Amino acid sequence: MKILVSALEHSANLHLKSLKKELSDDVEFVGIFDKELGDSLVDLRSLAIMGFVDALKKLRYFFKLNAQMAELAHGVDKVLLIDSSGFNLPLAKKIKKKYPDKEIIYYILPQAWAWKKKRIPVLEKTCDHLASILPFEKEYYSKNAPITYVGHPLLDQIEEFKESLNDEVKNIVFMPGSRKGEIKKLMPIFKEVREKLGVEGTVIIPKHFSKEDINELYGTLSGFKIAHEAHKALYEADFAFICSGTATLEAALIGTPFVLSYIAKPLDYFLASRLVKLSHIGLGNIMFSKFKGRNLHPEFIQKDVTADNLIRAFREFERSTFLEDSKELRAYLQHGSSKKVASIIEGRDED
Repeated sequence: MKILVSALEHSANLHLKSLKKELSDDVEFVGIFDKELGDSLVDLRSLAIMGFVDALKKLRYFFKLNAQMAELAHGVDKVLLIDSSGFNLPLAKKIKKKYPDKEIIYYILPQAWAWKKKRIPVLEKTCDHLASILPFEKEYYSKNAPITYVGHPLLDQIEEFKESLNDEVKNIVFMPGSRKGEIKKLMPIFKEVREKLGVEGTVIIPKHFSKEDINELYGTLSGFKIAHEAHKALYEADFAFICSGTATLEAALIGTPFVLSYIAKPLDYFLASRLVKLSHIGLGNIMFSKFKGRNLHPEFIQKDVTADNLIRAFREFERSTFLEDSKELRAYLQHGSSKKVASIIEGRDED
């Protein structure tokens, strides 16, 4: 079976790797994905963007790539789209218009419940299978929508969960993000936090960064240890300060208490604050508030991201309550998603 795959983000490819392990050996990927999984149409590094402004700069390039992917759909059995709705939803519409009988599976759906709810009818009409990773997502779709809660992909990848916490906080992990703009904004603040707390911190640095990247983005790392394996570092940590993104949900599921921080470009924040109608930005908080009616962790954005605010949140944090909440969140998500998505792709019945 040949599948056209569109997985543009690093996180999407982590989930794709877990999915591939559940698929039959005769399944072949074509399209856009990590080079470890086959012959990708492009190098994923060329697709990295941060916010609306960066997206506009690369618009022509993405239009051309989208057209190439639509052409590739001719020679495949099925289409698998993962996340990245700005690219994948227009691609789905093109493919369905050109090849109406081509089966399209959308895994990790656009967050249409947060903004642009008009996308929901388009998704229902365009895609044959909607593989949801959020238990509450189905309630936003019509009664007959082809949507299934498949579990959450992070539960396929996180192997260890905390059952208890150390009495004293000694090991603090700092995760300033994976995009250069994020790191440049947060790292100076994280350095100030570490220094004022008087601890030796661990900073998570993406594996693919060169020495030049590290020197440019992080500067001197006196007082920090460097780690590359986020799950392992979070499991061993007593506390964490994390840039908004997938890493916050990873920490929540592992059971590591943390504070979320995010500083967007001013224009990006201005646009997002008017388009996205959410009271939280952390996915853990969004989910937890859905089924428990309260926050899971503190979060700070824009001008509120200061060393003093982060330290105050750290000192006021109820770590034992967080651990129990973490266990409830895992139970809410139930299980990983790869097996169920593989069964949808291969047309197998699997409960």
